[in-house]
Amino acid sequence: MNDMTQHFHQVEMKPKEFKSEVEPVWCPGCGHYGVLAGMYRAMSELGLDPNYTVNLSGIGCSSRTPYFVQSYKMHTLHGRAGAVATGTQLARPDLAVIVTGGDGDGFSIGGGHMPHLARKNINMTYILMDNRIYGLTKGQVSPTSRKEMKAYTTPYGGVEEPLDPVLYMLTYGATYVGQAFAGNPKMCASLIKGALEHQGFSFVNIFSQCPTFNKIDTAKYFKGLVVDVPDDLELDDSSSAMAHVQQVNRQGKLAVGLLHQSQRTTLDQEMARLVKKVGGNAEYDLQKIVDLSRP
Repeated sequence: MNDMTQHFHQVEMKPKEFKSEVEPVWCPGCGHYGVLAGMYRAMSELGLDPNYTVNLSGIGCSSRTPYFVQSYKMHTLHGRAGAVATGTQLARPDLAVIVTGGDGDGFSIGGGHMPHLARKNINMTYILMDNRIYGLTKGQVSPTSRKEMKAYTTPYGGVEEPLDPVLYMLTYGATYVGQAFAGNPKMCASLIKGALEHQGFSFVNIFSQCPTFNKIDTAKYFKGLVVDVPDDLELDDSSSAMAHVQQVNRQGKLAVGLLHQSQRTTLDQEMARLVKKVGGNAEYDLQKIVDLSRP
């Protein structure tokens, strides 16, 4: 194992044993099923102990995911899962912290949190199920929707350029960035596994078709656009990843695979150093920090 690899409390469990007693309620044909299958497989291959795993989410179809996974869980406010996950990780750095959400939850309602999760290098995995639509609230456009999208809020099509989640995360310093298509659960599992093993802020964007409200970004559409990342891509250079994604996008395609992985200290490591510097022990003594900050 390298320095970027995390160590977890481990158990031997098959993928199906990570299923909770709650059955998924997504529409037939929804891409989120593929993402969930990838999560089960990744958790099984890593041997994640559900007793030391927490899955947090905001609001949306994808944010129902924690109900379907054997773990501790918290269904938080719209767009606020990342903030709650930050507090969770700082309080319990021994846990595997997973956020599952959608493009609207993460980059519209919660867009103000995303750059800070990346720049602070919070030790967590953020899985974004990008269906380019607000599904739970019946089909409004999201920040990743194409201009061609005709929805309740844009009956004549959109006027805004769509946001690219991976370019956003690469810009703000995420130390692990991957992208996949939900129709390839094997790749989803591989990227999620790598994200969980990585020490730092891991972001995995997964194109996930919404058969009910998004009639243009179908499974067939995504499948025809995805292009695997080349083996010779310099993974530790975020500028190389950005250039590659932009080049593929200009060709009307979508880059999938591991795009970037680098290493720097995480926020919990920096906090531990600060506590030690001001006279505490290596464990968190946040009350002492609060006391010292008072006039």
